[in-house]
Amino acid sequence: MSISVFDLFKIGVGPSSSHTVGPMLAAAEFATHLETLGKAAEVKRIQSDLFGSLSATGVGHGTDNSVVIGLMGERPHSVDPDIILPAVATLQETNTLKFLNTYDIEFIWERDMNLLEENLPYHPNAMRLIAFGANDEVLYENTYYSIGGGFVIDESEATADAHVVPQVEVPYDFNNAVELLKMCQENNLRISELMMENEKVWRSEQDVRDGLMDIWAAMKECIANGLHKEGTLPGGLHVKRRAMSLHKSLIRSTKPNVISSTLGAMDWVNLYALAVNEENAGGGRMVTAPTNGAAGIIPAVLMYYMEFTPNPTEACVVDFLLAAAAIGSLCKKNASISGAEVGCQGEVGSACAMAAAGLSEVLGGTPQQVENAAEIGLEHNLGLTCDPVGGLVQVPCIERNAIAAMKAINATQMALRGDGDHFISLDKVIKTMRDTGMDMQDKYKETSRGGLAVNAIEC
Repeated sequence: MSISVFDLFKIGVGPSSSHTVGPMLAAAEFATHLETLGKAAEVKRIQSDLFGSLSATGVGHGTDNSVVIGLMGERPHSVDPDIILPAVATLQETNTLKFLNTYDIEFIWERDMNLLEENLPYHPNAMRLIAFGANDEVLYENTYYSIGGGFVIDESEATADAHVVPQVEVPYDFNNAVELLKMCQENNLRISELMMENEKVWRSEQDVRDGLMDIWAAMKECIANGLHKEGTLPGGLHVKRRAMSLHKSLIRSTKPNVISSTLGAMDWVNLYALAVNEENAGGGRMVTAPTNGAAGIIPAVLMYYMEFTPNPTEACVVDFLLAAAAIGSLCKKNASISGAEVGCQGEVGSACAMAAAGLSEVLGGTPQQVENAAEIGLEHNLGLTCDPVGGLVQVPCIERNAIAAMKAINATQMALRGDGDHFISLDKVIKTMRDTGMDMQDKYKETSRGGLAVNAIEC
């Protein structure tokens, strides 16, 4: 299975890739398919059933809102985040959904938006949409799985045999880190160069570079937005935004490109991560990297490099993101990037490994050192649970991104001080993440039924 860098980095909205971006995309695809079938005008009402983790933490993640916004025809990469809550409020007041932004259909929230305790067998993030015509005739229904990072598959794709699913052939198709390193060595390629050759199967090199610079621009915009907003995040936990006040404090004390101590640099890395994740928690525009819950790590580390390195270039941004995507694809292929499937080790752990790989790449690391940095970053997030308080991507998620960004930088430092030779391979750590996720109790996997989610309320 070939995974593009643009599969792992997608512009969307907060607060969750699996619980917000995925469901919105699934609902939009459902609506579009009804239009393709020529049945859109016949729809009288639509029922949405949310299962498993989408049900357990769906309200806190805005899953319910995202579904109806998707049915209105909006998509995560283009929707204006500011229209979501007003549109939902209007729907709830009028019991009318503007289907595909064209047809007025009845939508009674208490009847048509169902949060169900049941888990479907394929994946814990499941939703079923049913369109009814006259006399409650079923016009079309489908089940969708939001499998992490904004990836969505429907029932037919979930049940299809892997060998019958058409795949794009890339020149360097690697399924594990051993194969990746071997291909780099045999072809005298850096990891970013190998990834670029693969990307050119889908689009031209210039389009790849332009697309990744668009991703970087969205990341920077998200940081900037987070630095200029204050107040309390939505959801009822009354978590205060801290990035704006921290930014003002740092501006008063020093300049971002004149850092005299390691502690000073840490402040700026923390700031960048907090800014992104506060924007995400507030439902703002951001980049899935590779998930929303872990969206602050890669931008924080890349901004750290761009701000504190002499004469950084656009080429550095491209190489960073390509190398990061190589590691992200391994995590997705051989384990998971879904918190509902393997816990937060799959989200924050994967993002930490990706950031460490990207930073090592642009600092001149060999492919072996890049792999070593990724291994260190992921290894020291093994066992990390996903237990958001109140089902919101706020506590512990926001601070967790800042801590993981610093871990990624430290992992890079350790790897670059060595020669790339190390005891535990990245492949073994990814397998351990998968096995640990399988052993982890469901209450620690984005259900808000264990860990901090329970103890914070009890305290």
